[in-house]
Amino acid sequence: MRRVTYSMNISLDGYIVGPDGGFDWAPPDEEVFRSWIDEIRGVGTHLLGRRLYETMLYWETADEDPWLDESKREWIGLWNPLPKVVFSTTLSTVRGHARVASGGLAEEIERLRAEPGTGDIAIGGATLAAEAAEQGLIDEYRARVYPVLVGGGISFFPRHERHVDLELLDTRTFTSKVVYLRYRVVR
Repeated sequence: MRRVTYSMNISLDGYIVGPDGGFDWAPPDEEVFRSWIDEIRGVGTHLLGRRLYETMLYWETADEDPWLDESKREWIGLWNPLPKVVFSTTLSTVRGHARVASGGLAEEIERLRAEPGTGDIAIGGATLAAEAAEQGLIDEYRARVYPVLVGGGISFFPRHERHVDLELLDTRTFTSKVVYLRYRVVR
């Protein structure tokens, strides 16, 4: 069965964006970016909330930039053709290899798991991931933890009173002191 994964950059105090909505505390780092490239290779479908979808639209036309480095071009080659499902109550059309979700989150995941295919079902965006977590749909949490405290913002983990046991599968410390953590949900 295809795994459902949730992966984001987070601050040490657990936020994906700071109180101002920015994530300038997570500066581009080639080594960390390469880890995202490696991870996206294992994804078969990406589920996104509206805000993350709109942020990621940058990549739809980024290849027009003649100054783009090789790793960014490699990312574009993997990201743009990747099937995406966007969960939004305000968007009716999306671009590229994306479609607006036709059902609820659990129904979409069930449908994707039933379809033939390989690769993880990745979830991007804290609001969408919180809904998936609340319904017990996430199989793995993957965090790239930046050594900074931002003091508030949007939390990586949902703020529901729910106990979830995790098993550490992998850890890696990058030269930039960002730490990658990969946990499996124990069922």
